[in-house]
Amino acid sequence: MTFQTPVTVEEVLSGIHAKQYLLPAIQREFVWDQEQIRRLFDSLMRGYPIGSFLFWKVNETTAASYTFYDFLTHYHERDNPYATRAVVPTGNSTIAILDGQQRLTSLNIAIYGSHSEKKKYAWWNSADAFPKKRLHLNLLADPDHEELGLRYDLRFLSDAEAQPEPGEPAGWYPVGDILALANAGRALMNALHERSIDTNQPGNYDRLYALYEAVRVNRPINYYLETSQDADKVLDIFVRVNSGGTALSYSDLLLSMATNQWQQLDAREEVRALVQELNTGGSRQFSFSKDVVLKTALMVAGVDLRFRVSNFTQENMKKVEESWDVTRAALIRAATLLTRFGLSSRSLTAHSVVIPIAYFLASKGLDDSYLDSSAHAADRKSLQTWVNRSLMKRGIWGSGLDTTLARIRLAIDEHLGGKFPVAAVQHGMAAIGKSLEFEPTEIDELLELKYGHQRTFPVLAMLYPGLDLSKAFHEDHIFPRSVFTPRRLLRAGVAHEDVETFRGAVDRLPNLQLLAGLANVEKQASLPAAWLSAAFGSPQQRDTYINENDLQDVPEDVADFLTFYERRKSALRARLHALLGERVAAPRA
Repeated sequence: MTFQTPVTVEEVLSGIHAKQYLLPAIQREFVWDQEQIRRLFDSLMRGYPIGSFLFWKVNETTAASYTFYDFLTHYHERDNPYATRAVVPTGNSTIAILDGQQRLTSLNIAIYGSHSEKKKYAWWNSADAFPKKRLHLNLLADPDHEELGLRYDLRFLSDAEAQPEPGEPAGWYPVGDILALANAGRALMNALHERSIDTNQPGNYDRLYALYEAVRVNRPINYYLETSQDADKVLDIFVRVNSGGTALSYSDLLLSMATNQWQQLDAREEVRALVQELNTGGSRQFSFSKDVVLKTALMVAGVDLRFRVSNFTQENMKKVEESWDVTRAALIRAATLLTRFGLSSRSLTAHSVVIPIAYFLASKGLDDSYLDSSAHAADRKSLQTWVNRSLMKRGIWGSGLDTTLARIRLAIDEHLGGKFPVAAVQHGMAAIGKSLEFEPTEIDELLELKYGHQRTFPVLAMLYPGLDLSKAFHEDHIFPRSVFTPRRLLRAGVAHEDVETFRGAVDRLPNLQLLAGLANVEKQASLPAAWLSAAFGSPQQRDTYINENDLQDVPEDVADFLTFYERRKSALRARLHALLGERVAAPRA
């Protein structure tokens, strides 16, 4: 390994676009956000060191045995978050980046590309949720004092945001445009004049020159070059140099190893595509990671579940690849089931719960009919109850996950037939301290859950199992939150000393129900007594709904809310005791 002559940012990025530099499959995905890119570029313009880099010269023979990827140029959080696979022509060598991928990708995006991340509060599937933004430099002013640590005002802006007001100078300069200038001096002055920027104003010229110097003059890319073709040595170097910064996860490294060992499929691209399909396909809205996919693949393949390098042998990876189609289909069906159980990224407290469901479907050879057939309706309901129970209980899917999954896999394997063996699975879990039984104090804790908490939806679904959660259901306030302002409570006759008690109870479980989306919209801020009188086609339908949802004796106004709240809390406690009170004994040793 030798230290090389430093190069400019322009030179290394030109090499990237000429396909001289590529990313080896062992690299993780791009993970930097806009703030990190801004800070890197600010350091570059101030002449600060941006760290050393490590490149690997891969000869023709070695290059033919490995998978490489291009650099991202236009990052889109939803539609284009991943680098694409590169083609190294037969007989060609290349230079692979072992350390510095995040920084070089950030510079490439900043100068040649764009960065599109989801707007806060925007819907994931909205057409304008991910505005295309390029990095711009403010030529007219330095950052506000709130931007601590930044010398230059660098921001990711859309074209519309960068447009000046009529009659004003065009102060926001796309940093990539610096490559089009023929030279410093006169070219920079002309660029400022074209933007109606006063070149006599202190700082205006200096900011543009600092950008030019950072990209085209200075040589901040200090790098070492590794020439060994020993793959084990290179892998060891890679792990060591990536131990700092944004930590390299085992799944990143092991996925890369699988990519190099699979014979027919590209593991990285298969896992990427499946993650996106699980999270956004159909009506699904989840945030499963590649860790979940990899763990499921190991489980379905029947190999050791631990994320260890020694476990990702050629033999094991062959088993994983051979069972990949089964794994993929089972995971999609499992995620679809979770959606039909009413769960989404907001209410799914533990992503790992999908793994045993997928394994059950895969190992029993169950197809799409399991999702819809009336013959499986009772088993789906039993599975849903087990899922909700495991999500309601703390500590089930945290530490000791591999041991938990191994126990569940064994219980499913030993159970004949196509039904999910709830009792056997729960016995196996209880034997390793993962019992799904609930103590009275835990039930009391559930009753204090608040609106929007991840565990609230599973608890409400468990309490009122008659709902068809394949349709859209919302957590709804029985007494609407809007009437619980101090002024409105006092006006309704609530004593001043009770106001905070009322306000503290409005968001808690006894004042919540699951309501179909359209009904929730129609109900809006209606008081429950008035809504119950008007929302049903017949008295029989209303009475059934009242009895099924513990809404007897709902008061006419908010003044008697606490009486209703305590009465319904007692009813919910009784329901939970009946549902969760049966203890699951651990089997004898």
